[in-house]
Amino acid sequence: MKLRESILTALLMAIGYVLHQVTPPIVAGMRPNFLLVMLFLSIFINPKPANALLAGFLGGVFAALSTTFPGGQIANIVDELITSQVIALLVRVTPNLNRQIAVPIFTLLGTMISGAIFLSVAMIVVGALPTAFSTLYTVVVLPTAAINTVVGAILYNLARTALRTVVKF
Repeated sequence: MKLRESILTALLMAIGYVLHQVTPPIVAGMRPNFLLVMLFLSIFINPKPANALLAGFLGGVFAALSTTFPGGQIANIVDELITSQVIALLVRVTPNLNRQIAVPIFTLLGTMISGAIFLSVAMIVVGALPTAFSTLYTVVVLPTAAINTVVGAILYNLARTALRTVVKF
């Protein structure tokens, strides 16, 4: 992986961390994870496994540093590592799919997968969630997935336009 690609990934993840840090919790200390949008954006730009691993690791550590959810530290790291690899695989196996279609779909799916993994791991680590899994998934994960889908599509187009002048995109 080139240094330029690593720096871009780290920069996107740092921006995601700031967004994650300033987002208030919604239910039971759980907050929408806009860090995921930057994780997915990094993978859409560079879907190589090494980049997905770097982005997933950074995303997991950054989310763990700012989580207010019980057991969220371990859950964030596990969830972001797994989700990053799943999304990178989807991007790599669908190279001919129009990105204007793929980005929103993969962002929606990725956020839903991430939320399910996060809640499952947190439930295993802590023993019980502060509220029912279905409630947390419905009240936090699904609205976050909808928001991430819109934000992801907008940011992808902005990043694509900006990067066109710097590197072949």
